[in-house]
Amino acid sequence: MPRKAAGIQSINVKRLPPGRYGDGAGLYLLVRPPGARQTEVGEKDAGRFWLFRYRVDGRMREMGLGSADGKGSVSLKEARLKAADLNAVVKNGIDPLAKRDEEEAARKAATIAALAKSKTFREVAALYVAAHEAGWRNEKHRDQWIRTLETYAYPHMGNAPVGDVTTAHVMAALEPIWRVTPETATRVRGRIEAVLNYAKARGWRDGENPALWRGHLANLLPARSKLARVQHHAALPWQGIAPFMTKVRQQTSLAARALELTILTAARSGEVLGANWGEFDLETGLWIVPAERMKAGREHRIPLSGPTLVLLKKLLPLRRREEGDWLFPGNRKGRPLSNMSMEMLLRRMKRDDITVHGMRSTFRDWVAEATNHAREVAEMALAHTLSDKVEAAYRRGDLMEKRRRLMEEWGAFCEGAEAEADNS
Repeated sequence: MPRKAAGIQSINVKRLPPGRYGDGAGLYLLVRPPGARQTEVGEKDAGRFWLFRYRVDGRMREMGLGSADGKGSVSLKEARLKAADLNAVVKNGIDPLAKRDEEEAARKAATIAALAKSKTFREVAALYVAAHEAGWRNEKHRDQWIRTLETYAYPHMGNAPVGDVTTAHVMAALEPIWRVTPETATRVRGRIEAVLNYAKARGWRDGENPALWRGHLANLLPARSKLARVQHHAALPWQGIAPFMTKVRQQTSLAARALELTILTAARSGEVLGANWGEFDLETGLWIVPAERMKAGREHRIPLSGPTLVLLKKLLPLRRREEGDWLFPGNRKGRPLSNMSMEMLLRRMKRDDITVHGMRSTFRDWVAEATNHAREVAEMALAHTLSDKVEAAYRRGDLMEKRRRLMEEWGAFCEGAEAEADNS
């Protein structure tokens, strides 16, 4: 129970023994017993605090007004002024504690808004990658994340405050590629959504995610499943591969040499760009891609044709053993060429009508339409997983000799030679 007193005197504030002292108008001084806390110099002190007690909606509540001793303490005069202000608030039917909480929430919202204005989408994307890359399978996945955002998202929202990114930004990034390269577009959408979710979790934006598919973008873009039935990776007709290779060889960039190797080996772009010189045996004409770099998770042996060996020997002078020994070293020290480098090369060549991945389709169409090589030889050359489980269970070899003849023939065709009529 509070001690009855006709008000607190300023001269007594520092001298009152432990207890609760009423000053009137709901103001109280709470004096804690010695040992309840310690001052900055370690001496035991009573600890004195101002309280404001009030009743709202039939409930008695208490609100702290600050310390009555120590540095920055609230004087008796200041405490009385605060209590008077709070009494006026209570008379207006407002709960001071609820009002304080609302003001604190408003301050936090203002802080979030300020942070959202100071953090760009590009900066938050970099923070997201740094926070998650340790859990990703390999460095290639990290590069894909960064390169796809650099290519498709950053031109439209990279420098925008992350809190201001809207559906319009997302649609500007996705619409140009949604029907052309639906797989890439879908990944870009998912990565934008992940970055914006990260920003929201960190308190840098609020509201719905504008990159959300279900219930949002699904109303604006056709589903990928519907596009997939009619949309494939844009491929070069196999009849045009020789003149196209001539134009590629006229390009002097390292990306052009990577595209040349991709075509000659019918490999995936990631397998080519991540290639290390240690995977190649130029004496036996064999490239062994380790399992961890293959889509199916199995080692893949690729026979190297004559034109392919010529290309590799031209690349040997560029070898940098001390910087990762990459077949195609990138601009960043110790890193391979960018995952988007070959696609950008096609753009510079004004060949937006085809894709790098489509070159595998060109090879497959050529095998089917211009040669007598068996289907399984072509599928093995492309490192496709056999859909027939029975056939897969009995298949032990990788048809190396048959594939070597196939790749020699493909290399010659890329040079302008006609396909052999008899491939038995």
